[in-house]
Amino acid sequence: MLVKTFGSAVSGVDAITIEVEVNEMAGREYYLVGLPDSAVKESFQRVESALKTNGYYMPRRKLVVNLAPAAIRKTGTAFDLAIAIGILAATDQIPNPEPLLQCVLKGELQLDGTIRPVKGALPIAINAKREGFRNLFVPLQNAREAGVVEGLNVYGVAHINEVIDHFKGEKMISATTVDISAAFAHQHSESDGDFLDVRGQENIKRALEIAAAGGHNAILIGPPGAGKTMLASRLPTILPPLTLEEALETTRIYSVAGKLLSDSTLITKRPFRAPHHTASDMSLVGGGSIPQPGEISLSHNGVLFLDEFPEFRRTALEVMRQPMEERKLTISRARISVDFPASFMLLAAMNPCPCGYYNHPEKSCSCHPHAVQKYLSKISAPLLDRIDLHVEVTPVPFSELEKEEGAESSDEIRERVVNARMVQAVRYTGLAGVYCNAQMSKKMFRKVCTTDGAGKQLLRSAMDKLKLSARAYDRILKVARTIADLGDCEAIKAEHIAEAIQYRSLDRENWGE
Repeated sequence: MLVKTFGSAVSGVDAITIEVEVNEMAGREYYLVGLPDSAVKESFQRVESALKTNGYYMPRRKLVVNLAPAAIRKTGTAFDLAIAIGILAATDQIPNPEPLLQCVLKGELQLDGTIRPVKGALPIAINAKREGFRNLFVPLQNAREAGVVEGLNVYGVAHINEVIDHFKGEKMISATTVDISAAFAHQHSESDGDFLDVRGQENIKRALEIAAAGGHNAILIGPPGAGKTMLASRLPTILPPLTLEEALETTRIYSVAGKLLSDSTLITKRPFRAPHHTASDMSLVGGGSIPQPGEISLSHNGVLFLDEFPEFRRTALEVMRQPMEERKLTISRARISVDFPASFMLLAAMNPCPCGYYNHPEKSCSCHPHAVQKYLSKISAPLLDRIDLHVEVTPVPFSELEKEEGAESSDEIRERVVNARMVQAVRYTGLAGVYCNAQMSKKMFRKVCTTDGAGKQLLRSAMDKLKLSARAYDRILKVARTIADLGDCEAIKAEHIAEAIQYRSLDRENWGE
């Protein structure tokens, strides 16, 4: 008897439906075909043990299992459940195989029939809904993750007996329901840090507010102890909440990477990733024989914070140039090429020189001028050109530290950021993947980043004096657009241009000399 069940394979952050064809015929051997890897080939041993442990049998005749389409390489252990149910249906141990045609089954079997969690449940659910399937059976730990997809019955199962009893009609499983609005209602939880605790540094807070409002890249440069890391760690407290579309995009990446917590649904807070400066190229970009997302993609719709920026390997930093511009990352291997989203805010922090005290108002720098320039040159000009805001951080004087009255709280700053993002949301309505000013296309840039005569003259002078590139020109105008949005101004004025230009500190020719 020939029976079909359906599984799913994950490629990048998307899923592909896999037909699992099971046929029992005359003979004695078991065959698994359709370009399976070693883990998939081993499924017969897991399936046989799981079935026999629970009172079912494997056929004593020839059994052929085909995973179609055969041109796609099948990897991993998550086809076990679809293969096991297909074998039971092909041998009449499940009497009616017709309902299987409306189901996708995904799960790894232990030898006793327990179903282990899998990666990529959310993209699998999205693909199942898109292709018209009614039901999805996933491990219990992945049920709430897949349950956010509306219009699809998601069943969380802990043991193969639950699936068998369901298809026999003996004990039906209840579908998992997820209240997405409730998840979003509690997304902004209390944080350990708050800008209210920060004394002084008003110019840095302003720069981070602009970065958060427009999704701009920023670099903080200053001596040790000036507060660079402390300020950076508080950036998440002023970031706007994720939209539903952004949350789905981000959760898909974490689902594929296997970084979602058990029983979690959507990621409702913007990611803040802070890898150590010893991170390798692959850990930042992602990769492997089966490409997996790295820190760049895990920061999608959030922040990638690189402390001690010049201490990262030069090659690791240079691989960020393309995704910073294109907001996606393509990983190519001999047999496969996948795309991962990579629309992130880069926030970097660094000392100005090896000793850390160059340009310090009180302490003298012990570095030779050549050493300062060599230290700064660890960051290439093309990479620096892609960073919108260059912010110099100076030590806070004692008089500021002693002040009793607090500064603005994160909630107050966040309110202005959210209002600016709402303006941008209206501006970019209907544009897929564009949520803030930093993401606008060249066509949109020409439309919304226009300024008056005074602004053009100021920008022309800055271009000539600072020898700015065309990319820096674009980024100054995008930052000015964000500053205007924060000020609730329809047009970009000269004062907005002036403030944006002052955030190009490292473009000055005499910096570091």
